[in-house]
Amino acid sequence: MEVRARFYRRYDVDSSADVPAESILGWGERMLDVPIDESMLVCMHFWNIGLDERLPYGRDVPCAGWYRTSEYIKRTIPITRDVMPPLLAAARAGGMAVGHVGIGPFATKYSGYAYAEEVAGPAPPPPAGGPESALREEWQRGRGAETCGEHNLAALSEASPLVDFPEQVMPQDDEPVVISSHQLNAVCRQRGIWHLIYCGFLINACIMNSPGGMVDMRRLGYFCTAVRDATTAGEIKETASQEWGKEVALSSVDYVFESSDLITALRQVSP
Repeated sequence: MEVRARFYRRYDVDSSADVPAESILGWGERMLDVPIDESMLVCMHFWNIGLDERLPYGRDVPCAGWYRTSEYIKRTIPITRDVMPPLLAAARAGGMAVGHVGIGPFATKYSGYAYAEEVAGPAPPPPAGGPESALREEWQRGRGAETCGEHNLAALSEASPLVDFPEQVMPQDDEPVVISSHQLNAVCRQRGIWHLIYCGFLINACIMNSPGGMVDMRRLGYFCTAVRDATTAGEIKETASQEWGKEVALSSVDYVFESSDLITALRQVSP
């Protein structure tokens, strides 16, 4: 199918300018031939936080610790509720594979995980990591309180058992559910898929760096694209009002789609 795709042009830099980056061309676009049978819509790290009645979004709620430490959740709710259902429906009707990247233990209860685990088999042992260090362990112990606030840690732990896939992005029985790059690679190799279209959270964090994310999959030879309005980034106070964190992250993705363009193209090829 043919889909409009955007890409970031980092040329031609004027080295004599006070701010050389301001001279580059920036976003461009082209029509891209997307092979449906060799592509997968990857739904990564969609949670029911803020969408489940047991985890209501708000300031004075039992799980408020989640919302005090995760500024992006307010943006994830409309994406999950409004953007994903029509995109998933179009992908499924158009014959495109849909996969889900989750985090254990809740992801492992789905039938799609048993399938992925069977296809992938045991992961090879990782190489030996950094040497043991008491100082490193001391630094690591303090990071949770430093980034999330000591007073929020208990609330995060209490809400964790309720976290699951949201109703709007619930895996169907025949859709793989993976928790590692090893499993996603095995599923894609079995199906002849080399193009991964990422949706989910967060485009500048988990989607890039977590197991099943772009960094690992690119190193394995996959072509990774993203859906602009089906993701958001983790922002900081200096970037949040304009969502500059998201803009910078998307500029490093090879091709970026809009969900409306994908839906239109998928509907044209649907049986």
